[in-house]
Amino acid sequence: MTQIAISAAFDSGNIEVLDITGTSARLAIRKDHQSDFFQWFHFRVSGCAGREVELKITGLAQSAYPEGWPGYSACVSEDREYWGRADSSYDKAEHNGSLTIRYQPAGDLAWFAYFAPYSWERHLDLVAQAAVAPGVTHRTLGLTLDGRTLDCLDLGEGDVQVWLYARQHPGESMAEWWMEGALDLLTDETDPIARRLRQICSFHIVPNCNPDGSVRGHLRTNAAGVNLNREWHQPSAERSPEVLAIRNAMDETGVDFAMDVHGDEAIAANFLAGFEGIPSWTDRQGEGYARYRAILERRTPDFQTKLGYPVAPAGKANLSMSTNQVAERFGAVAMTLEMPFKDHLPMADAEQGWSPERSRLLARDCLGALLEWLEEAL
Repeated sequence: MTQIAISAAFDSGNIEVLDITGTSARLAIRKDHQSDFFQWFHFRVSGCAGREVELKITGLAQSAYPEGWPGYSACVSEDREYWGRADSSYDKAEHNGSLTIRYQPAGDLAWFAYFAPYSWERHLDLVAQAAVAPGVTHRTLGLTLDGRTLDCLDLGEGDVQVWLYARQHPGESMAEWWMEGALDLLTDETDPIARRLRQICSFHIVPNCNPDGSVRGHLRTNAAGVNLNREWHQPSAERSPEVLAIRNAMDETGVDFAMDVHGDEAIAANFLAGFEGIPSWTDRQGEGYARYRAILERRTPDFQTKLGYPVAPAGKANLSMSTNQVAERFGAVAMTLEMPFKDHLPMADAEQGWSPERSRLLARDCLGALLEWLEEAL
């Protein structure tokens, strides 16, 4: 019986092959460069020829978020367009924590990933297509440590300064699928929500804050092994040029509303995290955040407010995190949107779990909620 072959030598690829026997393989995830974080995987299996493969990813008890594995099913694709879910099970006791993936492809090739990847080439296409839309301007905020561009798209003519940014943590690829949905809406000249938002707001959109980590196949860090969402209090050109460039650009425009788009490994639901606990907290800011959450929950069953992160006590917010820093620095209503690697269980989908398609749709609801939120205040 011919052996399968496994490769991860491509954009966002990450896996180490420990051994292969026939159609079974024992694997491990490579750590982020100069970091102990690991959880993201993305690899190709060839030589399947319609046979069922059994893939064991081992050592997961030491991964960044061990609670992300129970109840999780790996993403799989045979055409790299449609991503479904493969039969997966987690055994905490086997091989220091082992995720066993079983899948029988129709053909010779199958790709597996922690979530549907969003490639650097697709990012460049997204930016190029948005940049030629009427009323959109593109600017490069700076360069990453690996020399990639930090792209920002500006549109709208209103006074409300809105910043949308994603993938500070590169393995959270659902965040850039969300950005694709947001840009599809905002650049549609026939969409009434987009037209009104462009009248009221000036948007500044950074679809990928961490290009280096994305291409390198990292979970959480940039090329220097730095978690960008712990750098907002004191970013530097040496450690976190991405955050430094974005925060400097925010200083130029000011910020009224901000959404930092992420993914969560363990919680099987979409939710928002706010800025409770910042030193300069005002009831106006707090009421604005609570009202936005309520609007979004009413608009879509793909959002909920029961599950989420603990709230920081008064004066104890971590100002190294972007949502807290932006709320404190600008008096903005800022928030972190978290989407699941697993599924949004209140509206579960056995075939795909949480998916690129649902991420794009959630972006449209988030922007519809923003318009409703703004119109109520006018």
